[in-house]
Amino acid sequence: MKAEEGRSVEERYTQWKSLVPVLYDWLANHNLVWPSLSCRWGPQLEQATYKNRQRLYLSEQTDGSVPNTLVIANCEVVKPRVAAAEHISQFNEEARSPFVKKYKTIIHPGEVNRIRELPQNSKIVATHTDSPDVLIWDVEAQPNRHAVLGATDSRPDLILTGHQENAEFALAMCPTEPFVLSGGKDKSVVLWSIHDHISTLATEQGPTKSPGSTGTSSKHASKGGGSNDKPVGGPSIGPRGIYQGHEDTVEDVQFCPSSAQEFCSVGDDSCLILWDARAGSTPAVKVEKAHNADIHCVDWNPHDINLVLTGSADNTVLMFDRRNLSSGGVGSPVHKFVGHSAAVLCVQWSPDKSSVFGSSAEDGILNIWDHEKIGKKQDTAGLKAPNAPPGLFFQHAGHRYWVPYSLLSKESIELLMFLMHEICQKEHLYAAYTYFTG
Repeated sequence: MKAEEGRSVEERYTQWKSLVPVLYDWLANHNLVWPSLSCRWGPQLEQATYKNRQRLYLSEQTDGSVPNTLVIANCEVVKPRVAAAEHISQFNEEARSPFVKKYKTIIHPGEVNRIRELPQNSKIVATHTDSPDVLIWDVEAQPNRHAVLGATDSRPDLILTGHQENAEFALAMCPTEPFVLSGGKDKSVVLWSIHDHISTLATEQGPTKSPGSTGTSSKHASKGGGSNDKPVGGPSIGPRGIYQGHEDTVEDVQFCPSSAQEFCSVGDDSCLILWDARAGSTPAVKVEKAHNADIHCVDWNPHDINLVLTGSADNTVLMFDRRNLSSGGVGSPVHKFVGHSAAVLCVQWSPDKSSVFGSSAEDGILNIWDHEKIGKKQDTAGLKAPNAPPGLFFQHAGHRYWVPYSLLSKESIELLMFLMHEICQKEHLYAAYTYFTG
């Protein structure tokens, strides 16, 4: 059975590779030494005639022979209608792309499970590892490190405390205020404000003042039942609020795009919860049984604050309108998107078009959807198959292993997709774009 599945995956990949010049206007493949659990677009650094330069954050999960790392890279993104079809059709799967250049390496205390950037300050990123704490890094002030056996961990510029058990994945930054949101195994959603520390991180610490270059080993037992190590020393702050309402691990959190006081969370209890910090620490709305299994991910539409997406281990993506939500009972989604054959790990709205979003899953597929196309005669702009699921208009199938996180970045009129791909303990980074045609 496994051999048959393996052949099926290889056949799908071979077919996808043959269609690359047709599907994409540009594609870059970058082979990494280690698998990556998280990746994230940073700010655009430069605009040129034929290509733009964009910051890229990714992690390296090692086998212990060298430390785990947080990698800051710069990616050159070729502009539309510049690359030749012959060029993108002949990419080398085992090579490192000349378009991706490593800028800095931070030796991370533990594997990097999630990366988020602070919208108010492009130098500041937050990371989750297997510990109760959220780690804050000034990527410009942190020194460049060499990941060799025995090297001490870099020390974060700020540590956010408040969880009583490991908080591994649920992490969000507020688009309107320097607030950080996290969820963990303690079933809690925790909120911090780092406003008082922003000026220190951004202006007072030069490259020689960062704590990352010196210090003792960062290892000692985590508090509150956590099973991993956490860094020692450096400034830390406690939470502004702790919110209780979930009955199992909180898997993902997201701020309302227009309010620092409103946010949502999902978890292994199959619940979608909307919170309002002004109303206290209990749920504003709790939708029980929003899915038929664990909910892994959530995203809030930046263009229409009434629409919320969730992705689940039941292989589906649901779109909710918060105006129609009520506590208790089974959730009533606006639409159910069925296009994955395994657990959905990530959903994200397009920053460019209000009706478009992406979803990625353990089936190795990244789907691009447009909910406005549902019910129309030509349902698919990128897919012409008559049996294509409603709303699905493009499918990226260039992966032979599960796609942990997919990130959509606004770059002129194109959709920029960044995908991580693990094959035989090798990691591939794909950057590609296609046009919205509807």
